[in-house]
Amino acid sequence: MHFELSEEQRMVQASVREFVAAEVAPRAHEYDEQSRFPREQLKGLAEMGLLGMIIPEEWGGAGFDTVAYALALEEIARADSSVCVIVGVTNSVCCYPLLGFGTDEQKRKYLVPLAKGETLGAFCLSEPQAGSDATNLRTRAVRDGNHFIINGTKSWVTSGGEAHTYIVMAVTGRDGGNGKPQITAFIVEGDTPGLTVSAIEHKMGQRASQTAEMSFEDVRVSAGNVLGGEGNGLKVAFNSLDNGRIGIGALSTGIAQGALDESLKYAKERQAFGQPIAEFQAIQFKLANMATETDASRLLTLRAAAMKDAGHKRTGFYAAMAKLY
Repeated sequence: MHFELSEEQRMVQASVREFVAAEVAPRAHEYDEQSRFPREQLKGLAEMGLLGMIIPEEWGGAGFDTVAYALALEEIARADSSVCVIVGVTNSVCCYPLLGFGTDEQKRKYLVPLAKGETLGAFCLSEPQAGSDATNLRTRAVRDGNHFIINGTKSWVTSGGEAHTYIVMAVTGRDGGNGKPQITAFIVEGDTPGLTVSAIEHKMGQRASQTAEMSFEDVRVSAGNVLGGEGNGLKVAFNSLDNGRIGIGALSTGIAQGALDESLKYAKERQAFGQPIAEFQAIQFKLANMATETDASRLLTLRAAAMKDAGHKRTGFYAAMAKLY
């Protein structure tokens, strides 16, 4: 097992750290306080190739590996987890399924602008009654000639109302053998009539990342926008979620590292009994535990990312472990 980063991975880490320090960190508190969507920062990250960092260059991306992806997300989250979750979602569950399951025409039309950062993506799977139980969807898509008409509600949509391209899961029928729902993935354009924001979630944190409930009322989508074939929606979703779990691990590690950075700074500045409180063993114990747990999270996340890059068959196991921790 190698613990040294490659030259490219170190370059990505350093360049993202520099950009975040200059452009993201100084505005993070203000944007969170105002629930202001970070368009300016996203534009800068797009110019660095980070909105399509795990997508090959031939499809408009930067062509970085998953380890570099995790390192970049951690650096962003150290300063602003709102920006991080937006970048992570558009990479992992928008760009990636288009890369893996899209036709060449779909890739040219949707993946290339997403990977270049010209557009933004969102992922619509969860519903009010269906979170982890992804087979319990009520959103329906009914065929009408060369189109499908989608009706339903999607919950917890990151960048809902701000995104241009939505990957949407809907029930298109029932399995004749066991009666289980057949779920299909669709590419839905953000300006499609009938697609609206029905509610904005008011959160304790990550307020600069808009999380919305999306309503689909007779949303008409071309059959050419089916992603991965009819009935393969869960395959499309689950194939993409490993990257999403690795992204959450990296985001969480970044938040922890940011908290540790601030704690160390405060412990060195705060004076008590004539010395910085960092000199007290009780404080040192706390800081040591924080550093150890943060590094454990980092190692779990980077292991999952490395397994993903190596094509390991148990990547999902390691990705879930990183997310859990």
